[in-house]
Amino acid sequence: MSSNQGSSPIPQCSGAGGGTSDGFFRKHREPPLAPKHYRTARSLPDVCPKEPTGDGGGLCEGPSVVADQHRWTVYNSKVNLPAALNDPRLAKRESDFFTKTWGLDFSETEVMPSFYLPNITREHFSSYLQDTAQREKIHERCKNICPSKDDLSVSSITNNHEKARAELEQVPKIFMKPEFVLNDPATFNAVLPWSHFSVAGGKNSRDVASSRLLQEKLSHYLDVVEVSIARQISLRSEAFFHAMSSQHELQDQLRETADAVAKLRARTAAIDRVMCRGPLRVLRDALTRNNCIKLHNKLKLMAAVHQTQPTVQLLLSTSEFVGALELIATTKEVLQQELQGIHSFRHLGSQLCEMERLIDKMMVADFSTYAQSDLSRTFEEDGQVLEKDRLQSLVFGLLRQRKLDFLDIYSEEMIRAAKNVVRQCVVKSLSQVNEVDADTVRIHEQMRLMAFHHWFDLLLDIFEHFILFLKRIKATLGVIRNVVLEVLDSSQRSRLADATTATSHPDGRVNEDEEEESGGPALHPGEAELAYLTHEGLFISDALNDAEQRSVTTAAQTQTRAQTPRADACGSDSASATTESSSSREHNSNTTSCLPVGAAALEDVMPSDLELGRVANNVQELLYAASDVSHDRCVKVLMTRAKDGSLERLSSSEFVCLSQAVESFVKDTEELCGRRSVSLRGALQSQANRFVQRFHEERKTKLSLLLDNERWKQAEVPAEFQDLVDSIADGRISLPERKHSSGSEDRKPTEFLCVDGQKYAVVGTVLLLIRMFLEYCQCVNDIPSITTDIITRLADLLKHFNSRCCQLVLGAGALQAVGLKTITTRNLALASRCLQLVVHYIPVIRAHFETRLQPKQYSILRHFDHITKDYNDHIAEVSAKLVAIMDSMFEKAVSKYEVKAPMPSACLRNVCKQMLKMHEAIHELLPEEQTQMLFLRINASFKLHLKRQLSRLGVSNDGGPQNGLVMVDVAFYSENVQGLRSLERLDLNMPEIWEQKR
Repeated sequence: MSSNQGSSPIPQCSGAGGGTSDGFFRKHREPPLAPKHYRTARSLPDVCPKEPTGDGGGLCEGPSVVADQHRWTVYNSKVNLPAALNDPRLAKRESDFFTKTWGLDFSETEVMPSFYLPNITREHFSSYLQDTAQREKIHERCKNICPSKDDLSVSSITNNHEKARAELEQVPKIFMKPEFVLNDPATFNAVLPWSHFSVAGGKNSRDVASSRLLQEKLSHYLDVVEVSIARQISLRSEAFFHAMSSQHELQDQLRETADAVAKLRARTAAIDRVMCRGPLRVLRDALTRNNCIKLHNKLKLMAAVHQTQPTVQLLLSTSEFVGALELIATTKEVLQQELQGIHSFRHLGSQLCEMERLIDKMMVADFSTYAQSDLSRTFEEDGQVLEKDRLQSLVFGLLRQRKLDFLDIYSEEMIRAAKNVVRQCVVKSLSQVNEVDADTVRIHEQMRLMAFHHWFDLLLDIFEHFILFLKRIKATLGVIRNVVLEVLDSSQRSRLADATTATSHPDGRVNEDEEEESGGPALHPGEAELAYLTHEGLFISDALNDAEQRSVTTAAQTQTRAQTPRADACGSDSASATTESSSSREHNSNTTSCLPVGAAALEDVMPSDLELGRVANNVQELLYAASDVSHDRCVKVLMTRAKDGSLERLSSSEFVCLSQAVESFVKDTEELCGRRSVSLRGALQSQANRFVQRFHEERKTKLSLLLDNERWKQAEVPAEFQDLVDSIADGRISLPERKHSSGSEDRKPTEFLCVDGQKYAVVGTVLLLIRMFLEYCQCVNDIPSITTDIITRLADLLKHFNSRCCQLVLGAGALQAVGLKTITTRNLALASRCLQLVVHYIPVIRAHFETRLQPKQYSILRHFDHITKDYNDHIAEVSAKLVAIMDSMFEKAVSKYEVKAPMPSACLRNVCKQMLKMHEAIHELLPEEQTQMLFLRINASFKLHLKRQLSRLGVSNDGGPQNGLVMVDVAFYSENVQGLRSLERLDLNMPEIWEQKR
């Protein structure tokens, strides 16, 4: 410990709670004063301000921060409150130091005791004093024997410490080194130099004095070291005494522990001798009895297994494959679990496996034979399933053996049978036709040489036989599917029962009632563990694991016994499928009575739920495949006939009959199999496309000829066309049947075609166009498979009509085609009205085709949207052409307009005359609304040209003479225009002809 300079050590009081480690309190020197610096901010005012005087401004006026910033002021002073209160220069401290500022209550008020702190008295320390009284007496006695280091004066301790250090420094350093060994000659010579001894061996007084001096010096060194060691021991005497006392206490505790262990061992030996050896002997005898019972049961089980092979052979002789497979599976399970390691049964497992493989081959061959006999029988026989019980037994056995590919065998037989169906029908039909020589022509060529009605009858016969063929296949596959679903349902119910049993017995133990009924010895798990410990010599953990395994095995066997009737119920169908003798059944029951057959073992053999579901789906897919095979065979018949193009040369009625027959067959197979086969419909579609191509070319050519000869004059509407339009309005979009009554012939033709209350002035080509697209709609009704192709062809027909009309009317192609002199406004209006009639029927046609399309085919209807847009654009162009005709006339006439008498002017008279001609040309052709809209556009064009002319002439709306003359002309124009029919309420808005003043 270092002490500060200029301060003397002061002894610390014994009652002080704090202090330094050496027991001294040292007054720290105050740090040197920091260099003076001046602060700009104001500090707190003096805590001892002067009393107020008569001058009122003395308190408020202080040193200026700005003027006195470089001088020392009162704001630079710092006062220590304790130093101010303990000022030694004051003889008596001022009593009113606080009260003169804060009031008399500041120092006179008593501090109330806290309610949260208890009142501490001497009694609170009584227990502590009693506990420490004995140690205090010992401490006082030790203090008297050895004064405490705290009682020593600081000076004496310091002097002794310095003295001891000086004495230790006198001892040579060689004695303090760790490697100090006198055996070392160098160390020995350094400690006992030979110079102090006589070499000659004589002893003179000088040598004796040197030896004595060396001996005294070494003795002095020894005394210094011993004194220092004794001092260190005295300073640590308390630690030594504490260690010794702790050692004695530890020895006492060890002695007590040894006595307790000896007593425990003696008591444990007595308990083992008195209470354990006898009960354990009883448990050992019970375990021996159980082992004997198990051995007896094992011998009976071996006797039952020994009779397995004869029983299996007896079952195979009666064709009961399922029973034989169940017996084999049960025996194999018993060999693997109960009789594992039995030397006499070492070859039985392989023999059973070989028998199982033999049964598999027998079942596959039997199923193949059944499929052949089922599919090859004549259709005149009963339509019921052939040997239903036999089929169920075979399917159940194949499923049990996981022969899940047995449907492939049926599929191959089905394809072979489908070929035979077609061959039998063709041979039968050819035998009834005398016009074909069967000896010189092959069968395919014979079919091609047949007349259409004979070939069509043959096709209908093939369709009929294939419907019967599919019904027979559906019935057979339905039986197979029911067996698969029954097995799947049984598996799911067994799994549900397992879950219910596990839930009711979560610990895996059976009820006490079941244990009593079983008649077996009921041992407590603890007793079983003790028995294993004493009899087998196992550890406790092994005994617990064995007990748990035995309890789980017992629960599984109980659950197996409960599920055995359900497993027998699952195989009832297969058992009933065969005719088994009573003797074989009795022998089977006697033999297998000792074998534990359960649903758990059956579930291990049966396919999983996923595999069963896949087989059920394959059954449905096989029915779909049967439909596809039937369609494929019919396609070959159809394509054989169409190879030389004979189907393309059919008339419309014959092709419709063929299409209806094919469509009827397709619908029947779809309802029967639930599958929409596309091969036959696709083959018919290819032929229908050729038929539609010829159908469309004929009508397109006919429409082109009609348009090329059209003179664009209004035609009369025969009564049959009006009736046709009326039937469309009633929702019958088809051609009416031809009637031979003279009612429609006596009716006179009308001038207009009435459609939904509107009159349409049309040309003769449009009437025939309406009949044409009704023929397209009728064709779709007869042949639904060509709907998309017909839509495309009809769209092409409508586009052709629109483009050709545009070329002939707007493009003036009719001038050369039919020799017209000019395209008049009446021709334009009539063409516009014809286009509007077609636009009116496009949504009707679209709705008709939409009902015959699949939702995924609705995109093809966009053709009608494009056609509607093209027609509307064409109609708008015709209207624009009519306005352009009047606009060119206005431009020529109004450019010569002059504001001068007489009024009305000749220019305005000419304009009104042309307006009247325009109105007379289009009024009867266009409806009132379109006429008004057209004349509004014509009026706007006239106002624009008149406004430009007035601006050019400098005439303004100023009320002058020229303005008056113009107003007379405008009034004349307005009166003439509004005097036209259906234009009475037309708002001409004539003030727009004047320039607006800015």
